Amino acid sequence: MDMNCGRGGGATGGEAMRTAEERRRVRLAYGRGGLEIEVPADAEVLEPRLHPGLADEAAVLREAMRRPLSSPPLRELVPTGASVGVSVCDVTRPFPARRVLPVLLDELDAAGAGAITVFIATGTHRACSAAELEAMLGAEVLARVSVVQHDAFDETRHRDLGRVPGSTAPARLEAAFLDQAVRLTTGFIEPHFFAGFSGGPKMVAPGLAQLETVLELHSAARIGDPRASWGVTRGNPVHDAIREVAGRAGIAFNLDVTLNRDQAITAVFAGDPSASHAAGCEHALRTAMVQVREPYDVVVTTNSGYPLDQNLYQTIKGISAAAQIVRSRGVIVAASECSDGMPAHGRYGELLHGARGPADFLDRLSRAGTAVHDQWQVQVQAQIQLRARVLVHTAGVTPDDLRAAWLEPVEDVTECLRELAVEGRRIAVLPLGPQTIPYVGEAALTPGAPSAG
Repeated sequence: MDMNCGRGGGATGGEAMRTAEERRRVRLAYGRGGLEIEVPADAEVLEPRLHPGLADEAAVLREAMRRPLSSPPLRELVPTGASVGVSVCDVTRPFPARRVLPVLLDELDAAGAGAITVFIATGTHRACSAAELEAMLGAEVLARVSVVQHDAFDETRHRDLGRVPGSTAPARLEAAFLDQAVRLTTGFIEPHFFAGFSGGPKMVAPGLAQLETVLELHSAARIGDPRASWGVTRGNPVHDAIREVAGRAGIAFNLDVTLNRDQAITAVFAGDPSASHAAGCEHALRTAMVQVREPYDVVVTTNSGYPLDQNLYQTIKGISAAAQIVRSRGVIVAASECSDGMPAHGRYGELLHGARGPADFLDRLSRAGTAVHDQWQVQVQAQIQLRARVLVHTAGVTPDDLRAAWLEPVEDVTECLRELAVEGRRIAVLPLGPQTIPYVGEAALTPGAPSAG
């Protein structure tokens, strides 16, 4: 652990530490196994409202597809022999495809569908390995469908659908997906730090969009807008553009799920793309939103464990969740396994190493004439680090690489908190990271309202 973890506290020794009797244990979502830490007894642990998993997931999935929201049943939307394209999350998301897709495929078979192709909506992420595909989809699904992995960097695979709203950038989507007679989206709805929520239209854009389209959807101006925040889908310049571009793909049917901390399905929202996603967002918002009375001096967070905490790039989401409730010049401590490193693919690490720090990066970004792949993640990180220290505990990124990424390495979270727990400091813990939307003060519980954070 860096020995300056608690710098600026103003107290040392017994005066700064809590006794063993004044502490309690909290389990953080970290990698596949979790991480148990000790926190001061008066630390506030903030978690989503508990929702048990469905007793019979398959039955609820079938019912949702047969009695959908604002739509005919799925079977009635698929002409006999029609080709079907299904957009599915990549390996960085916990969408339970191997449990959802068999039920969906049975409904499509009952409708007399023709060839079915699963499109892995990678956005600008790397392609999934063969082992990852089998783990995600299962052997049964792989035997029943063709699989196409999206590649945002191959312009020839995409088709122009006009311009991204509010810009001159092209709106290009995966041509093979658009060529399917019936197009479906499946997804997992969770809070998103600048798009409001995941799932729904994000399974088309950026999921199946070409790089130039993704760059505009994640432009510095859109990301920098205060409405581009957790839980906001209307009036959010990121989500509004995503919804418009995805709408041009002519999605016939959407199926979203929400999950609990054990990745069990808690609810299913299926039917008209707009109505089903809106209903899912409303449910997720009421589950995840947690009000606090004032900011905290120290906030411990995670990136919700595997697969969401596979790399440091994704971890910025959990850090952003903590940033909603940390005071100015406060401290964020993030625990994220990062089994995939920075990662090696993409330009996240390159952009971090190319600037002297957060202020320098944001200054360069303000003067840049063009967008750069992965700049959005660095932009969010830099904005947070202008107002708070960020410390990271991880097994997948070396201390030197963390420092090069402007972050402070922490070997032991419990010991770090002992240093930080100076008398009078308020401490909060987000064991599930971005599955919780903490906010200070009053906020309207509607995805159309600006975030209070």
